[in-house]
Amino acid sequence: MSVFVQFHLLTPYPPSNPNRDDQGRPKQAMVGGHPRLRLSSQSIKRAVRETAYFLQDLAGNRGTRTKRIAEQIEDHLSKQGVPADSARSAATTVAKVFSKLEAENNSQAPLTTTLAFVSPDEWQLAKDMAEKIAAGEQVDEKELKKQVLRHADGAVDIAMFGRMLAYDPNFNREAAVQVAHAFTTHRALVEDDWYSAVDDLKTREEDAGAGHMGETGFGSGVYYLYACVNVDLLVDNLGGDRALAAKGLESLAKALATATPKGKQNSFAHHPLAHYIRAERGSRQPRDLSGAFFAPVDLRANDLVRASITRLEDLADQLDRAYGAMADETRVMNLRDGEGSLDDIAAFAADAAERTTAPEHA
Repeated sequence: MSVFVQFHLLTPYPPSNPNRDDQGRPKQAMVGGHPRLRLSSQSIKRAVRETAYFLQDLAGNRGTRTKRIAEQIEDHLSKQGVPADSARSAATTVAKVFSKLEAENNSQAPLTTTLAFVSPDEWQLAKDMAEKIAAGEQVDEKELKKQVLRHADGAVDIAMFGRMLAYDPNFNREAAVQVAHAFTTHRALVEDDWYSAVDDLKTREEDAGAGHMGETGFGSGVYYLYACVNVDLLVDNLGGDRALAAKGLESLAKALATATPKGKQNSFAHHPLAHYIRAERGSRQPRDLSGAFFAPVDLRANDLVRASITRLEDLADQLDRAYGAMADETRVMNLRDGEGSLDDIAAFAADAAERTTAPEHA
């Protein structure tokens, strides 16, 4: 049985628009028949990967999701003094390992047709092979894939969030981390901010009207976020490297508590931090606690955060009584009661990597 680490977070957001829909308004969802504000899991994972806990603490162990593989390799070859035609040809040959390519543009190396998640090892191997090809070495396409693509690639974010190589599924990675869409624990509707802007150089005598007018949607609320880590799969995805898995779990715990999608951040300056985190560790079947909020927290509550905490903990206790203890151990950080710390939560999560039975790879 795998070891799972589950995170339940409650985070209050001020008026903001961190994750927009196709109309530029905050994303929404109906939960329990009531309107809520929503943050997509994609936007949360992107924000997590952009935190210092990933950018700095996992430096050298992060993947890059991009369509610009040929462009990057061509630029690398050009800096090595490879002639332009040879650099373009070698770069496109190697980029095809990851995906089909779009039609070539004379001024720019072709993009891959899909975003490819590339590990640091694969980047280096791709550049090395491109150098050999540019030098005249003949490489078979199947052999080239064997030389560049990797299963256990040392990229923590790829190991966590998975990847799909449509044309070579042997090198796909099943995600070890599931992230739910976050939603407000209470009813919440999008509001509209009508605004105008002044033209500094226009005189009142010329025209007293605004230089620009517009409107933008925004909303505010306490969001519930759930994430679940299959620690055995994470260790396996990292080639059995438990130390790296532990480092990744520590970074993930801290990033989930502090990361926020950055939509309209310059307009709203939203920088929320989680006020409550419940981390659970064990081998039983995971379960989220979203059901605590299907009946929305009453907006007349004087403290929506505390009311949400009470709802969440009540449901966890009820499930434990009905199904038996759903986790072997639990850690809580609760700002309102001065309980716990983010460092405690991160250490608790990281320790799970040593409790798995996942085999270490040769």
